[in-house]
Amino acid sequence: MLGSVQLLAPEQGLSRMLDEAIERASGFLLGQQASEGYWCGELEADTTLESDTIKMWHLLGRVDREREERLVRAILKQQLPDGGWPIYAQGPSELNATVKAYVALRLAGRSEGDPVLQRARAVILQLGGLERVNSFEKVYLALFGLYPWSQVPALPPEVMLLPRWFPFNIYEISYWSRTILVPLAVLYATRPAWTRAPFTLEELWLDPVRKRARSTNLQKGGAGWRLFFRTADRLLKQLERLPWKPLRRAALARADRWMNERLVETDGLGAIFPAMVNAVFALKALGYEEGDPLFERSVKEVERLELPDGDALKVQPCFSPIWDTSLAVYVLGKLKPQQGAAALERAADWMRQMEIRVWGDWRVKNRRGRPGGWAFEFRNPFYPDVDDTAQVLLSFQALYGKPASYAHGCFERGLDWILSMQNRDGGWSSFDKDNDCQPLTHFPFADHNAMLDPSACDITGRILELLAGAGLDRSHPSVQRAMTFLQRSQEPDGTWFGRWGVGFIYGSWLALRGLKAMGESMENIRYQQAGRWFIKHQYPDGGWGESCRSYDDPNLKGQGSSTASQTAWALMALTSLEKVAEPAFRRGLDYLLRTQQADGNWSEELFTGTGFPRVFYLRYHLYCTYFPLLALIEARDLMQPSAGFSLDSAAEAERKA
Repeated sequence: MLGSVQLLAPEQGLSRMLDEAIERASGFLLGQQASEGYWCGELEADTTLESDTIKMWHLLGRVDREREERLVRAILKQQLPDGGWPIYAQGPSELNATVKAYVALRLAGRSEGDPVLQRARAVILQLGGLERVNSFEKVYLALFGLYPWSQVPALPPEVMLLPRWFPFNIYEISYWSRTILVPLAVLYATRPAWTRAPFTLEELWLDPVRKRARSTNLQKGGAGWRLFFRTADRLLKQLERLPWKPLRRAALARADRWMNERLVETDGLGAIFPAMVNAVFALKALGYEEGDPLFERSVKEVERLELPDGDALKVQPCFSPIWDTSLAVYVLGKLKPQQGAAALERAADWMRQMEIRVWGDWRVKNRRGRPGGWAFEFRNPFYPDVDDTAQVLLSFQALYGKPASYAHGCFERGLDWILSMQNRDGGWSSFDKDNDCQPLTHFPFADHNAMLDPSACDITGRILELLAGAGLDRSHPSVQRAMTFLQRSQEPDGTWFGRWGVGFIYGSWLALRGLKAMGESMENIRYQQAGRWFIKHQYPDGGWGESCRSYDDPNLKGQGSSTASQTAWALMALTSLEKVAEPAFRRGLDYLLRTQQADGNWSEELFTGTGFPRVFYLRYHLYCTYFPLLALIEARDLMQPSAGFSLDSAAEAERKA
């Protein structure tokens, strides 16, 4: 018995408390809506973004000292007691984040002898020194003359000329890596020397004489492919030293044209921070001068990501309006608040206007599909997101039941596009189809751990829920293949891996939700095993939580500190498993009711969103609003007489225990 939890007795009126909590939370969420109809909560990442922004302004020669000092404050706020910087809240010091912060602070005027930097230096050397920074940082340091180009992995722009049938062409890597690496290929070829840092980093090398980079690839296995790519890297570097490169001009022109095409009507290249910054550098290296409209617009899009934070200045990795809006409408659509009806209509109209009706990179490997999806950001037409598209359609379902007549064809187009994007293994990825060329994970530039966009259990579970609501059943071939994928992907302990949320709690919730929607019997022992896992990993305070550290060590799955969003995911997983009579379910509800703030929201400082597992994590500031609200709404629905469940029986069972 978890005696530290004060349970709500039946006579205290659980139904009334749920009503009040839902009313407060929905009121708070409605209050976050923009006048245009969308929601867009803050999207928080680590300090690598502030560090790289400082570098960008220095490389462009546009340093604003007041702005730089505010960026420095944001960096200093996150320094750990040991002197390093983490990549997620309560995480350990991480080498690349710490090196980036160190260099940014040096550029901002801090001396090597500054106590802040002395402590950081000790951490950097302890974690492997400059020898072990990742490839992206090697390029950035080389631009300042702080790292030898000879130790940067070869990335010649001639890769742009490889035909699409070639096994290692650019469309075999994920969209985000594609948009990041194409500009880096330009920088590798041009090696611009716009400015040199007024300092060296000799103090950060373990061996400052040899300055020999060491592999930082996190992938295991693949010894043969690693040897192949290391050999290719040495060969390409030898070729780079030759004075005659017959294809270089054509390759740079192709890269230039490729970026230009993807900078039209967008929030920047790929609409994500690393690619946007790299594009600014690449355009400058290609000869775009200050004042050029394309160049200035690209700089401005990066600047738009800056977010005031008191006396500091933070930088967001991108904007998330489609994702936030579709989730908010999905939750409030299930609630159907009378005072929010007009707000939801505005949001639905806004989402309909944001539909993407043009061809994108996904077309390369999906010749059958036709445009009809949604991106994650405001403007990213080349890269609609399968996950976002599914959530938009789910929000229409929640709001209208059968939305086809309302949506003027966008529901059918979106559904058809999603079905056309199903991978050969039965699952769905985010942006591309069959983007699973495993040898590329051993490419030297793959040390950011995100070269591919493979099928994800969480996305596949969400799509099964959508397809069930659209009237597709288990007899449909796409449904059969998706269910087989999820069953095959289940871990031995009953859980599923969460690709886009932390971690196994997220993946398991969505997998179970999709399977349940498709009529799977939750009495099956494989699903009951998942239920036992959730109950086993509930904390004494009644909540659930999982640290980002579980991506590094799966033995830590389900371990961390309780959070509102992860508790909500666990509660909804137990709902799918029909375990609402379990005392654990009642304790989880009590946790959400007890931790709700007076304004209706919940507090959540930890990161529960995933960018690139093991490398980059996210804190969606609205996750602690709409997920707990959704869990409470669904729990209240279970209290209706027609549901056949009694939540109060859980409290009775707990007292007897």
